[in-house]
Amino acid sequence: MQGRAVYAGIDVGTSGVRLWLGDASGQCVAQHGEAWPGSRMPSEPAAWWDAICRLLRRLSPDHRGRLAALAIDGTSGTVLLSTPSAEAVSSALAYDVPAPAALLRRIDDHAPANTAARGSGSGLGRGLALLAGVAEQDTVRLATQADWLAARFLGALESTDENNALKLGYDPVARRWPEWIRGCGVSSTCLLPAVPPGEPLGSVAPAVAAELGIRSSCLVAAGTTDSIAGFLATGAGRMADAVTSLGTTLAVKLFSSRPIFSPAHGIYSHRLGQDYLVGGASNTGGGVLAVYFSAEELDMLSDQLDPTRSTGLDYYPLRQPGERFPVNAPALQPRLEPRPADPAQFLQGMLEAMARIEADAYRCLAQLGAPRPGRVLTVGGGARNEAWRLIRQRALGVPVVNSVGVEPAYGAARLAMQADKKGPAITGGHQ
Repeated sequence: MQGRAVYAGIDVGTSGVRLWLGDASGQCVAQHGEAWPGSRMPSEPAAWWDAICRLLRRLSPDHRGRLAALAIDGTSGTVLLSTPSAEAVSSALAYDVPAPAALLRRIDDHAPANTAARGSGSGLGRGLALLAGVAEQDTVRLATQADWLAARFLGALESTDENNALKLGYDPVARRWPEWIRGCGVSSTCLLPAVPPGEPLGSVAPAVAAELGIRSSCLVAAGTTDSIAGFLATGAGRMADAVTSLGTTLAVKLFSSRPIFSPAHGIYSHRLGQDYLVGGASNTGGGVLAVYFSAEELDMLSDQLDPTRSTGLDYYPLRQPGERFPVNAPALQPRLEPRPADPAQFLQGMLEAMARIEADAYRCLAQLGAPRPGRVLTVGGGARNEAWRLIRQRALGVPVVNSVGVEPAYGAARLAMQADKKGPAITGGHQ
């Protein structure tokens, strides 16, 4: 690979940061990762940037010198305030921090029923909470996690991507910011122009390139959300292809030729080329498992499960009250009783419950007009669990394929390749 261009995808997730580096053929040449302290994403944006810098510095000088383009995915709905020069002027409000109820009611008073800016997952609601303390809105920009980190490479905050903008109220069908947002109390200058994921944004600022040892001609591409990056990483490209991301939370995405919006169910649609990714994210997932089991215990107990027989346990695993999808229920309480004495049975009961939630999610999408999934590809930490795959396949009734080793960071790298015109265009399901 001597002299060949390489591309970086950076995945900034709930549990940590990962970097994937490889060539235009998809061959990986380096991967590095770093977990967040205490397994909790910091609220200070500078901590995200510092972690990314540390991962880049772990690359060999040769790899850094051949870095042609990079792209970043971030947690959907995590927002902060920044200056136009990419200096953070607030802490971040993470995707799972509920916006104040009064601000959500204000959005409901102005927003149409089909926007992803409504409901407990509203990034706009969190943005309004941050803007409440700002006297001059014209001096700040409302940014998502991926926006701000890309801007740190560029030295200026000038755009967002269409995927991360969705929960701020962006209209992916009309491809514009709608007028009703201003009625909520957001100045039009606070909102960044939205561009498609994979759009070249510019080259790395010379000072940043010198600090990190990468070439200043390195392109920065518009990024996406972490769950869409996971989708792209699988190579899914057929209509009705579905991807479930089993990470800290459980997110589903399904290729559809038509958009679907149903805030009552926590369903929204992202633009991807000429088609859409419809779906949503549940608050269940690996984060709940980590409360009760270590990684070693999960591996050991999973070998003891019998996926062909149901435990009969009726759980709804959540770390804290509140659900987003397949039902938008901010007050929904976790349900993990009765707890059997056998830890393997307890684990299987939780996995069965998560499989039911996933099945309900795809069933809900189909009832609202999306295609039924022809197959479900799986990414995230849960993709390594064969017993869980069999439990899910029984619940879903379609083939379930575990994409072991597939990293959302690789999906972000595909966007970097697209920006450099070395990879296939991310055009949607008609392939």
